[in-house]
Amino acid sequence: MNRLASLTRLLNHPDPWDMAVIGGGATGIGIAVDAASRGYSVCLFEQSDFGKGTSSRSTKLVHGGVRYLQQGNVSLVMEALKERGILRQNAPHLVHDLAFIVPNYIWWETPFYGIGMRVYDMLAGRYGFGQSRILSKREVLQHIPTLETDGLRGGVLYYDGQFDDARLLINLAQTADAHGAALLNYAPVLNLTHDAEGYVDGLTFEDLESHQQHTLRARCVINATGPFSDALRKLDDPAAAPMIAPSQGAHIVLDKSFLPGSAAIMVPRTSDGRVLFAIPWHDHTLLGTTDIPVEAAPLDPIPMEQEIDFILETAQHYLHKRPTRADILSVFAGIRPLVRSSSATGTAALSRDFTLHVAKSGLLSIAGGKWTTYRKMAEDCVDHAATLAKLDERPCITKSLHIFGHNADTDPRDPLRDYGSVAASIQQLMQSRAELAQPLSPVFPIVAAQVLWAAREEMARTVEDVLARRTRILFLNARAAIDLAPAVARIMAAELHQNDAWQSKQIADFTTLAQHYLVHLCAPSIPL
Repeated sequence: MNRLASLTRLLNHPDPWDMAVIGGGATGIGIAVDAASRGYSVCLFEQSDFGKGTSSRSTKLVHGGVRYLQQGNVSLVMEALKERGILRQNAPHLVHDLAFIVPNYIWWETPFYGIGMRVYDMLAGRYGFGQSRILSKREVLQHIPTLETDGLRGGVLYYDGQFDDARLLINLAQTADAHGAALLNYAPVLNLTHDAEGYVDGLTFEDLESHQQHTLRARCVINATGPFSDALRKLDDPAAAPMIAPSQGAHIVLDKSFLPGSAAIMVPRTSDGRVLFAIPWHDHTLLGTTDIPVEAAPLDPIPMEQEIDFILETAQHYLHKRPTRADILSVFAGIRPLVRSSSATGTAALSRDFTLHVAKSGLLSIAGGKWTTYRKMAEDCVDHAATLAKLDERPCITKSLHIFGHNADTDPRDPLRDYGSVAASIQQLMQSRAELAQPLSPVFPIVAAQVLWAAREEMARTVEDVLARRTRILFLNARAAIDLAPAVARIMAAELHQNDAWQSKQIADFTTLAQHYLVHLCAPSIPL
């Protein structure tokens, strides 16, 4: 997947395209995969980097949603559990089973959550990840030795899925590219075009690298911009009523010692109405999340002081080793594109189901949903888009479509395991030049070949792209990422034919951005 090749494909394609997708997150790229694999011509535009917003900032779970089961949304849980199983089959190098423990400190919790998890297993059917069971106190501590023991009675074990969201997104983009889609990052859409009858028939975008603007025509334009959906809808119709109720969720990252085993903790009740997870992820401990309504949806949301306090205080009730601010290695937040409801009393009560909306102009907007159900969302959206565009109906094939990098035999100890079948190509790079095999960090097993590969084959254009989304170092340890920036900038500059001034600006821009992943610069805001 090469940006220049994608741009050339984009500009040389005869108009109109069957579908033009705006938004390079899970929903948009999922739509591109579905449409391209059916044989439709599809192009996609992302204002920044793929996954820059919500899709790289999740809790890293592929799950049915235990909380949605508590809310009684059985249909959403069943669909998500099915999609969870499909995703594990299609991307086994990135999606794996994860054991969760629900610790019980009150006598009624064990039978209550035990029954709930058995229902969860039943709803999964043949897509199940493993049978839940009730554990004794001793068994719970064998799984999680750092759990608070005072008052612990036992627990419930169940299984869900874990993944690397940004890596999966890049693999999905590569899958769409391999099926003929033209995807372009750093290409904001500036305007929508309309025909004589007022129907959307194309768009104008800017290539931020050349600073040139281009206009193309499409039979259907799809708004998959997540939290930014309303802005695009207003570009089409200034009178469009808002449909998004943005909600912020924050996470903190600690070292592995807080959760040294292979199991995660699920806290089923917190003061903000959500569950809280403590998850082993890339040899670190991830804690989250929160649910706070926000007025605006920034591209780089900053965790609030109250969110950090809430996560730490909740975790301190369950972990024998009490995490403090001094232990935080990185902190990040994402914006959920929830669909407004007149009956919900807060964002925590809003459904995680998705909505398709067709404007009078024919602009097709898709909003809501969650990572786990991205494939089904894309299938439904492409079905609607094909109808709107008056295209021949073609069956969806993504239920069994292997995602780029598919490899069921990855070694969990391999530093390149997240690349799946592509790891061999990176190893060849390392063997071709000794300097490409040299470690770049004393903290993380990243080598120069990974940076080169990101720039050459994964459309990484900035230091941030590499350290935040092609690798996950910024999300795991912000200070280590800052230390890595000069080496990454140097390697990228050589590959992208950039000068010393570009390197200096990249290092400065990334250092400024990374400060917001350090806890002392979290922005204060509304209380929880």
